[in-house]
Formats: sequence, structure tokens, C-alpha cells
Amino acid sequence: MTIILGLESSCDETAAALVTGEREILSHKLAGQEEAHRPYGGVVPEIAARAHVEVMTPLVAAALDEAKIELDRVDAIAATAGPGLIGGVMVGLMTGKALALAADKPLIAVNHLEGHALSPRLTDPDLEFPYLLLLVSGGHCQILRVEGVGTYRRLATTIDDAAGEAFDKTAKALGLGFPGGPAVERAAKDGDPKAVPLPRPLTGSREPHFSFSGLKAAVLRAQQSGDYAAEDIAASLQAAVIDCLIDRLEMQLEAHPDIETLVIAGGVAANNALRERLAALGEQAGVRLVAPPPWLCTDNAAMIAWAGAERFAAGLTDPLDTPARARWPLDPDGEKVRGAGVKA
Repeated sequence: MTIILGLESSCDETAAALVTGEREILSHKLAGQEEAHRPYGGVVPEIAARAHVEVMTPLVAAALDEAKIELDRVDAIAATAGPGLIGGVMVGLMTGKALALAADKPLIAVNHLEGHALSPRLTDPDLEFPYLLLLVSGGHCQILRVEGVGTYRRLATTIDDAAGEAFDKTAKALGLGFPGGPAVERAAKDGDPKAVPLPRPLTGSREPHFSFSGLKAAVLRAQQSGDYAAEDIAASLQAAVIDCLIDRLEMQLEAHPDIETLVIAGGVAANNALRERLAALGEQAGVRLVAPPPWLCTDNAAMIAWAGAERFAAGLTDPLDTPARARWPLDPDGEKVRGAGVKA
């Protein structure tokens, strides 16, 4: 039985997990930083990095203890090597390198986005390649065709901001609290999604990409006008974001008739309203929808360990001088689009 130790520290969650190649999660330990960042309404990179340093080693020890496994029984160490806040990424990757060197185990440098992309296969053994993936989080909003481990074709990306950023900035503008995504979703339950006339950027366009910066600006204008309740703005924003995502997915499903499975991953994938719309889209398009449990959508070490297990099974390991990366596209050969820049 293959056992992989996974480490995650790319943003404001520190986590360690042990996962087998047979899809068994032996342990998972996570330390959040919500209280530290709440006064600022967003993640402060320096605070996040220091917190990772303080808790990473105890979390690894706790994960090993919970699984009742010694480090020498682990087959490989998988650590997020990017993309993300570089200070945090370095903490997890350096810890992984130290453990790999000390225990004489292979290192697997995992792309955080690949962790999200492969996470549905951890809980759904029937999920086969290829599949269409909506990867939607605070920093990324992409549609990818997942052909296999390490093989991703980017079909669409954001030309400016990610959907998760729209949620976070809306929550901050409305004073809903941190983290922004869950706060907006909670407020939206008590609001009218048709109350505020917000734009749906690029919907109906032949261009396959996303744009959310104009939507954020419209939310700010609505808030400053004083004409709308916070709950109505939240509900209208959530509806607008989902409409944009569904519109772009419909285009890609039509363009890829061989695809039988639609997959969603990333932090925004935990949004229940989005899941309901995607389920309806899947039924309409005749494709199966696979959505990981909400806890596996947000940043965690189980997905990093699983991505490590998939890469290890494919014979893919990395040298100890592998660098940490702030930017690391899943499809490095993807065509550059207007405005996307390093987010592509």
C-alpha cells in the first residue's frame, strides 16, 4: 500500500495529511488563520508565512500520530511548490524537502492547481480521464480539459480577476466578514438575486474567457448608492457570478461533445448555489457532474497528498533543488489572452 505525506501552505491554511494510493485518507490536520487576518479583511502574506512556520512541524507530527504511522513507512513526501503566496509556499516546500532528505524519501513538488484538479478522483474512483474541469477559487478561474496526470489543456481563463476575488471584495465592501466567499453565500440566502441590476461580463460572447473586475466595480457602486440592502447585493452578485460561469461552461460543453463528465474544484466550488446550477447544467447537457465534498474544495493537504500519489504512481518525482513558485500555470503552453498576464 502506497502512503503519501502531503503538505499545504500556499495561502492561509496550513495542513498535513496522509493518503494512500487506494484513496484512503489516513489522517488530515489543518490550522486556519482566519482570526489573524480578519481585522484586515483579507490575507496578509507576512502574517500567513509566520503562522505557517509556527504550526507546520506540529501538524506533521500530529498527522503521523493520528495515522499511527512512522515517517519511515511513508513512500514519498508531496508538498505544494506553487502557485501561491511565495513566503507560505516556501515554508511547506522546505519542510517537505527536509523530511524527504532526512527520511531518504522521494520528493514530489505539487502544483496547487493540480491538487484541486485531481481532488475529485480522490473521492470518486469512477472518475476517468478526460473530463471538463471548472477550477474556480480566490485566485484562479479557469476551464480546463483534463487529459491525465500532468496533462491539462486550458480552454478559458479570466482576463482580469477571479470569481473568488469578486466574492471577497464584495464581502469586504459590505462589511460581511472574512472569509468572503462563505460570508456572501450566507447573506445571499436572505436577499433577492434580482434586486440589483448587475452586469454579466462576456456572457454570450464568442470569446471563451471570464471577466469579473467590472462586476466588482458595479457592486461597489450599488453599495455606495445606499439604495440596496447588503443581502440583496450579495444575492445579486452571487447570481451574476454563477450566470457567467454557467454561460462559459455551456460553450465548452458544446465544443467538446466527447466529454462525459463535468468536474468542479477550488474554493468557490463549495458554494451550494453554484452546485445546484451545475447539477442542472449537467442534466441538461447529458453529462455527469462530479463535485468533491466542500471541505476538499478549499485548501487542504489531502488533495496535495492525492496529487502526489497520482504523480508517484506515474513515476514522477522531483529533485531537492526544485524551486518554490509564486506563479505556475497548469498549461504552460496555453495561448496568452488579453489581460490575463501571469494569471493565465
